[in-house]
Amino acid sequence: MQLSRDVTPRQGMTGVGTAFGTFGELLQGALPEEDGDFLVTLPVARWSMAAFQQDPGADGITVRPSRKKKALQLARMIAQEVPDPVAGILTVNSVIPEGKGLASSSADLVATARAVASSLNIPMPPSRIERLLARIEPTDGVLYPAIVAFHHRAVRLRAVLGSLPAMTVVGIDEGGAVDTVDFNRIPKSFSAAQCCEYARLLDRLADAVPRHDLEEVGRVATRSALMNQPLRYKRSLEPMLEICRDVGGLGVAVGHSGTTLGVLLDGRDPSCTHRATAAARACAELAGHVAVYRTLSFPGASAPAVGSLLPA
Repeated sequence: MQLSRDVTPRQGMTGVGTAFGTFGELLQGALPEEDGDFLVTLPVARWSMAAFQQDPGADGITVRPSRKKKALQLARMIAQEVPDPVAGILTVNSVIPEGKGLASSSADLVATARAVASSLNIPMPPSRIERLLARIEPTDGVLYPAIVAFHHRAVRLRAVLGSLPAMTVVGIDEGGAVDTVDFNRIPKSFSAAQCCEYARLLDRLADAVPRHDLEEVGRVATRSALMNQPLRYKRSLEPMLEICRDVGGLGVAVGHSGTTLGVLLDGRDPSCTHRATAAARACAELAGHVAVYRTLSFPGASAPAVGSLLPA
């Protein structure tokens, strides 16, 4: 798709875009339908930022740091859709660890799309970002300011579930890195019974999120983590579940295609700081390095109508 001629890049303009990361997923699996692979996001306050500075005298588009090749690919794809030549420097900065299941690549790409669009003064709605990212890799739902159910392989929104009160996540990393593209190439042989259970779990989240039922959210996240063990085994899951029980946590969330695990705590609880300290101390004994995250709340996020998220 090429933009009409009345949309002209503003030469020399710098555009900036941001996107948040996630702490793994609240739920990830497959539904009993064609192309049913899906996930439910858990947004956290870790960010990627991209800046695109147009330079008409440059030789095309370059990226800093040079390893951000997917972001460069996306910037060039967007440039191909405008009528005039585009050149400049794309700079991507992120505090989201890579290869850990925290949506670092998705956040980089969404921030890049927004930065380039801002610089070129062109629209970049979520539907357009989805279309572009589908040509690059499976993508998390971080382009939506809400907790969403998202078809990550098809790069398509399923439903906006809404927003939750802030939670604290005390997380560990088992080490190493996972390539999301490679992980998604692995055949996922979910049984019919498993797909039906994932559907029930998704409906439970769709009911729990608008009601701000953090205990139910924690139960669903824990069940999803356990169901994921045959696909991406985490040796620390059982010890983390024990830590969660000991400190009175809500449940355990994991990066289903990554290396992270985290104890979920209710940020509204007056004893949250005490619980987080106890969890961090126990996690440090288990894995050494511990990171504490804060989930994002989106007060304006709309929830789905009452009813199943499955097709009739």
